[in-house]
Amino acid sequence: MRPPTLALFEDIVSAGAAFALPARPRMVFVVHGTTAVDGAETAEGAAWHGQQAARLRAGPHGAALWRWDLLAPGDAARPPGSPGIRSTLKLAAPLETLPEGDLLLRGDSVAFPPGGCAFRHTHQGPGIRCLIEGGIRIDTHGRSTPYGPGGAWYEAGPEPVCAQAAADRPSRFIRVMILPRALLGQSSIRYVDPADRDKPRSQTYRVFVDAPIG
Repeated sequence: MRPPTLALFEDIVSAGAAFALPARPRMVFVVHGTTAVDGAETAEGAAWHGQQAARLRAGPHGAALWRWDLLAPGDAARPPGSPGIRSTLKLAAPLETLPEGDLLLRGDSVAFPPGGCAFRHTHQGPGIRCLIEGGIRIDTHGRSTPYGPGGAWYEAGPEPVCAQAAADRPSRFIRVMILPRALLGQSSIRYVDPADRDKPRSQTYRVFVDAPIG
């Protein structure tokens, strides 16, 4: 049986334009502008989440949105076909390492000071990240890959990862992970080297959503 897919879209929406989204677990982060979801406004730098069908309308200055959708097996990652919206699929990944049992969707931001790093670690579920400011280098699978603002990458969870932020400016990324529901309100990170567990951590977190799926 095929696994579900996590997809990240970028929606550029003209002032006042509206579009409908089908029911599925998702998080929408407002990069620029404002948007109303079923009439409730979400400001720049904030996020909306839900599982029901929803109608989004951009504010008077338009909006740039990053939208993570959890697609059931067989669902296509189709952008909305409404006037006034330009939607791009930034990244889609089948969740081959999805944990068994009940799940939750976690959306948050991870911020680093200049030169900050996340020591070599794993997570207890897969997810997609997208850098919103600064720069970052991701070391995993024996490769080093740099990302600038707007760059997106997938982390399966079990594979060890080291993240090194740019030395000359703060850096921050937005991410959505699919985790075991038992981790509701708890960190999903596991450090590979036991000596790193008690070291001061340079990264800080802001949680937008930590919600059971289904």
